[in-house]
Amino acid sequence: MTVLVTGGAGYIGSHMVHALIDAGERVVLLDNLATGFDWAVARGAALVIGDCGDRPQVSALIAEHGVDVIVHFAASIAVPDSVRDPLGYYRNNTVNSHALIETAAKQGVRHFIFSSTAAVYGDPARLPVREDDSTVPTSPYGSSKLMTEIMLRDVGAAHGLQYMILRYFNVAGADPLGRSGQSTKGAAHLIKVAVETALGLRPTLSVFGTDYPTPDGTCIRDYIHVTDLVRAHSDALSHLRSGGKSLTLNCGYGHGFSVLEVIDTVKRVSGKEFRVILGDHRPGDPAAIVASPARIEERLGWRPRYADLATIVDSALRWEKALVHRNQMD
Repeated sequence: MTVLVTGGAGYIGSHMVHALIDAGERVVLLDNLATGFDWAVARGAALVIGDCGDRPQVSALIAEHGVDVIVHFAASIAVPDSVRDPLGYYRNNTVNSHALIETAAKQGVRHFIFSSTAAVYGDPARLPVREDDSTVPTSPYGSSKLMTEIMLRDVGAAHGLQYMILRYFNVAGADPLGRSGQSTKGAAHLIKVAVETALGLRPTLSVFGTDYPTPDGTCIRDYIHVTDLVRAHSDALSHLRSGGKSLTLNCGYGHGFSVLEVIDTVKRVSGKEFRVILGDHRPGDPAAIVASPARIEERLGWRPRYADLATIVDSALRWEKALVHRNQMD
């Protein structure tokens, strides 16, 4: 049997494909390469260029490769962009996911792992946030993901599709073996941007909002190393294959860092000073969001290995240096 990974040439997806290949799985990945890279694909995985919303193409892939599991990463992911282009996000994240889930159900795919987000919680009433807390997204991005969660639950109940919904908090860092990392040009992830600025690839770093109700006035986020996140997917796959029931789980460490704390860590780890510009709030950004990881630890036995901000930053910095070298060689 085969695992189909949508968005498998992108940041998180490419790490997942490496982990699956390392584990001896048969893998086919579907990616339109809008934000992914063919060179990031692990050897032994079959790369198909296409769109997860293309029903005939996905049906053919499932039949040809004997797909029994879909791991769905393909999506647009930037909160500010979703505020500017809500219809684009509903098309790419919700409509395409509808097509993929429908095709999976019709083709008899047994298991589905969905890449969701902490943005479904909006601005939570309590921290750390738990999976059964209210979901009131404050951005079209969060809403587009929540709609897909609802569809997946309903299809699971109607058609017996076993699923895992993993709500990511802020993913950062890179593969410890140096095989992949965040490579998308213009990516807006804070650690990525801060590392680029430390290396002189950006002239300045902007901080969006300094008067939030937090200790230093900047937003607080729960940062999770991409390798720990991928292991959560591997644990989820094992759970489903062993007959475990469908679950919705947070993927985070249970502690957060402010924007200014992240910037200070990047400066310390890199040994570089850089210019920081303090600006206004961005629409859709909650003041603070931190995961409760209790459920994923209890249900899957998942434990983080890289739960240290300096470690996350160091891996991102090493990847960025390697990426600069790669780009110079191209």
